Amino acid sequence: MTQMHTAASDKHNPEFGDDVRFEFGKNWQRFLRDVNEERIIRAESSLKQMLGCESLAGKRFLDVGSGSGLFSLAARRLGAEVVSFDYDLKSVACTHTLRQKFFPDDKSWRIEQGSALDQDYLRSLGSFDVVYSWGVLHHTGAMWTALDNVRPLVREHGKLFLAIYNDQGRISRLWRTIKRAYTHTHPRLRFLILWPVALFLMTGMIVKDTVRLRRPRFLSKSDDPRGMSDWSNMVDWVGGYPFEVASREQISAFYTGRGFRLDRLVSAGRKMGCNQYLFTNFGEGPSSPT
Repeated sequence: MTQMHTAASDKHNPEFGDDVRFEFGKNWQRFLRDVNEERIIRAESSLKQMLGCESLAGKRFLDVGSGSGLFSLAARRLGAEVVSFDYDLKSVACTHTLRQKFFPDDKSWRIEQGSALDQDYLRSLGSFDVVYSWGVLHHTGAMWTALDNVRPLVREHGKLFLAIYNDQGRISRLWRTIKRAYTHTHPRLRFLILWPVALFLMTGMIVKDTVRLRRPRFLSKSDDPRGMSDWSNMVDWVGGYPFEVASREQISAFYTGRGFRLDRLVSAGRKMGCNQYLFTNFGEGPSSPT
């Protein structure tokens, strides 16, 4: 989600601030060149595993912050009626590209430009069996507002699948400084930040892979279990600003206190990255028993 002012985009985009934002869409445009059947199958598998189902036939699926469009495509291939939106117009274009390639002129896959902070826009979308937002809401600049805004979109007994950056305390604050510096650096000079940070992170990953006697992840184009690109993820990580974090306890308490039940948690432990949550909506008030 990037700061991109146009007369059309301002209608649904209150998530502006004085700070420059990372242009996620440019990163996803590069990633699209590597989208293949293997990546799509991995994306499908990750959805099925987390949601605990083999098919989404007959379900409405909302992709909040669709990015490359890979997971909207995966949900559509699993049979869902899909609505995708993103704040970044280039991300919207990426999603359109995938739809046109795999589901040309499909009336069961709707793609729009919109904001997770625009309540009027969100209300216009209706309700969904699955609301999916992986690694998005912590980049809006108003994470807790966005987390609350997506809640009414989940139908009763529907699922909310979120991934939110893990709170590492002082380390997270250091990463915020790095990300802000990256986005405020001239694009031609950003390699001065990206390459040293990427080298540091890649070295750590290669050492771990070597100790575990496995092929280094950066030598593979499809080793990410979600079907994503390790390099695209790296650029996204270094540049991803605005940047907010939350502990597992904070996210769990936020939703369970609003009528949701936590069904599954994939924890990042003490490491950087995202904690993944799967909630079921049981309506207002305390979570209902199973």
